[in-house]
Amino acid sequence: MSKREQRVSWTATTRYDLEPAPGGLALVQDLLNTLSAGRPRQPDLLESVEDAGAWLDQALKSWSGATRRPAPGIDLTAEDVQGLRDLRQDLNRLVQPPTSESSPEGGPATSLMTLPTALRLDEHGRIQAEPRGTGWRQVASLALIEAYQAQCTDTLRRLKTCRNPRCATSFYDRSRNSSGVWHDVRACGNAANLRNYRARKRAGTEQA
Repeated sequence: MSKREQRVSWTATTRYDLEPAPGGLALVQDLLNTLSAGRPRQPDLLESVEDAGAWLDQALKSWSGATRRPAPGIDLTAEDVQGLRDLRQDLNRLVQPPTSESSPEGGPATSLMTLPTALRLDEHGRIQAEPRGTGWRQVASLALIEAYQAQCTDTLRRLKTCRNPRCATSFYDRSRNSSGVWHDVRACGNAANLRNYRARKRAGTEQA
């Protein structure tokens, strides 16, 4: 992690003692980590208009610091907060690890079907994608731009949801071969392995 990224405060992600994803992808991760999780249970940062507005203001500042681009000003209404919750749920499906219970035929993410985006040339002759819309749709447009750019550099696949269903926090897998499935092996991996071992032992006892 660069010194500049260390100075950026992604409040939703760092409260779970997680390292943010690189660059603007950290915005997607931070949105996912607004959910209520952890021990003790952290509050849902999208619970109210005030909570969501406070999170978004800081997240946009952090995004600006990570990307060196000006942050858009986005106001939220109660309807926008529900839109952000739906967006969070849809994005979570994109980073959910595959399991035997996953449905490969799940329907499309409804909140992400159509989002306005603009392309422009900046002063350095580079093509920049800019979000459009208002409220939660502008947040969604910005998040999808960052996810798409990460997809183009093959880093989006490293943004994952912890396989422990009791955790469900989103982490950026920095392992060499992108094989991580737990946000923390000691906190979630060992606990899950112990539960599986006990379940197998009970099943063996019942069959004996």
